[in-house]
Parts: sequence; structure tokens; C-alpha cells
Amino acid sequence: MMPLWLHWIVLGLIAGTLSKYLMPGRDPAGCLVTVLLGIVGALLGGWIGSHLGWGAVSATGFSIRSIALATLGAIVLLLIGRLVARLRRRA
Repeated sequence: MMPLWLHWIVLGLIAGTLSKYLMPGRDPAGCLVTVLLGIVGALLGGWIGSHLGWGAVSATGFSIRSIALATLGAIVLLLIGRLVARLRRRA
């Protein structure tokens, strides 16, 4: 059985990779940033999912719902990051 922190890292890697695959573009981020994006996305996705009644992200076992919510959260973070980068370029 994997420790809890390792579950979050693996879930973050899966969610971060899926979000970058679903939203291709110029993101100069490496593997570590992708994992962090996925972990923070999992927290955000769990928060969004719990408020909408879709359930929450669980790192104790991988499920399609947990991966989907984590990926949704990571996509939201990618959108926000790209918007901020675009606004900085214009200023």
C-alpha cells in the first residue's frame, strides 16, 4: 500500500499530464510543475466538485471521478495561468 503523499503525487502527475494534453499550447513547464499543477488542480477540482454535488477527490484510491475532478481543476488553473500571462504581455 502506497503512503498518502505518494497517492497525491501520482494523482497530480496523471491530472497534470491529462490537462496539458487536453489543452495543448505553449507552457514552458517541466515535469515538476506539471505534478504541482495536478496536485493543486486536484484540490481545486475537489472543492469545485464538492460544491456542485459531484463528489470529491480521494487520494486513498484512484477512481475515474477523482482523476476527472483533478484534471478539471488543473485545466481551470491552466486557463487562469494563460490569462494572466496574456494580460502581462499586453501591459
